[in-house]
Amino acid sequence: MSHTDHQIMRRLLRREIVGTLGLLTDEQDFRAMRRYRTFTFHDHTAYLQQVEALLRIRAAHGNHTTLALFDPAEYAEFCAGTGLEPDAPASRARFTAEIAATGATVPYEGQNLADLVPSLVDAAVRQATWEYATHLLARLGPCATCGEDIGRAAFTRASDLLVRILDTAPTGDRHLVCSVSGTEEPLVSVLHADRDTEGTTQLDETEALEFTTVLALGIATSSPGGLVMRTSAPGTADRVYGWRVRHNGLEPLTAGEVFDAYCTDVESGDLISPESGVDYSVPPDLGDDERTPGHHH
Repeated sequence: MSHTDHQIMRRLLRREIVGTLGLLTDEQDFRAMRRYRTFTFHDHTAYLQQVEALLRIRAAHGNHTTLALFDPAEYAEFCAGTGLEPDAPASRARFTAEIAATGATVPYEGQNLADLVPSLVDAAVRQATWEYATHLLARLGPCATCGEDIGRAAFTRASDLLVRILDTAPTGDRHLVCSVSGTEEPLVSVLHADRDTEGTTQLDETEALEFTTVLALGIATSSPGGLVMRTSAPGTADRVYGWRVRHNGLEPLTAGEVFDAYCTDVESGDLISPESGVDYSVPPDLGDDERTPGHHH
């Protein structure tokens, strides 16, 4: 095989390698990495510009790149736990490979970095929410009276309720928000589900899993919480309705309660002016056992 053939083969193989880049999205994280002598970037803006240029070059050569959120504190923990030298590019690469396998990632598809960073941060927040809710559910253990795993039973119940909510919702784009506030950290999960004209519901399975887990936690712990949905379809007013999370189920909110919930800023508690052309209403019936108490754990 000639030297040129070797070069061509290497170039072709390079295309087969999927790369992950650990991205320092904010100035504070970037500054934290500058304490390492082998981290040679000095300016966060210039660093982001270099990242963007590299992503474009890789894409032009047919190479796929995934971006992961690089957290300096997690990196320091990782190095301490594995005995790796933190001030070494190889250690950073090892950590990036680790977060690519277990953490939140976003594929680079030619979009601007300014648009990609919020998506990546959002994905990381969603994953952290899911991991925290899963951890709390697992800690609940078995029911004292029936021996059933409380977390698993609540997850099954939440899945069933979500299916029925989507089945009874009007056709169009649905935007669901579930919030649970009895935990140490208030949890919020968002789910987008669109139903096409054939009646098929399109949703992201990862998003649905995260959403169901947060709803299950509210059901299992009887934490204060709610689920609000907004549906949009061409030619009709947007509809908003919701439920209060109750032990083992959901209780419909009145139109007035939905209006109050939707027109209050979650962070500040301030009132937000209601939108015109939005119908605040009572939800459709989810079926006979919507309010059945089931097991009391």
